[in-house]
Formats: sequence, structure tokens, C-alpha cells
Amino acid sequence: MKSKQSGITLIGFLVVMAVVGFLAYMAMRLLPSYSEYMGVTKAMNQIATEGTNGKSLDEIRRNLMFKMGFQYVDDSTIKPTDITINRDTGGTSFLRVEYDKKVPFMYNIDFLLHFDKSVQLQGNVGQ
Repeated sequence: MKSKQSGITLIGFLVVMAVVGFLAYMAMRLLPSYSEYMGVTKAMNQIATEGTNGKSLDEIRRNLMFKMGFQYVDDSTIKPTDITINRDTGGTSFLRVEYDKKVPFMYNIDFLLHFDKSVQLQGNVGQ
């Protein structure tokens, strides 16, 4: 009676491990950027719930940058010009942060991540 062996060969195992290692390295390079984006989102939600009655755009930017410092958001990632306030036709104000982040991967290969988040502000924004 012959027994039939089944399973993966050593070469097949090495190929699978190379693919898993590549994907793990890619995740290791990208996860900090997404973690930083979650900090931006949390800081924006804090600003939105505090209310912005009478605050100017510069005061809101300064307050947001201060709160992002507590969320471990790097100062070089988001510039003050990336923070804007948009108004729709109904007079509702939205705080918007839009930025790009370049993450070096290997050799001359980089990832370019684009983040864009808007939250509705409570209260009137001053000029």
C-alpha cells in the first residue's frame, strides 16, 4: 500500500514566505501614516464639537495644530495652508484638511498617500 504525501515543498514554502514578508514590510511602512491620519481625524472632531463661535480661521488652525501635537501628528506633515474652512449654500461651515504624504518604500519606489477629511463645524466662524 502506497502512502501519498501532501503538503508544500521547501521551495514553495520559501516563495510563500517571500510574498508574506513583502506584504508585511509594505504594511510596516504604511501603518504609521494611517495612524497619524487617525490622530488628525480625532483632533478635527474635537475642534468640531468645541464650537467655533467668533473664532477666525487662524485661531482654528492654531488650535487644530495644537491638538494634533497631542495626537503625535508630525508638524512637517500638515501645513497651515492644508487646513481650510468651506461654506455651503446653506451657510454651514466645514473644516477641511487635505494633504499628501510621501512614504519611501524601497530604492526609488515611494508611496504617495492622499488624505482628505471634512467635519461640520458648530457655530459661526468669524472672518
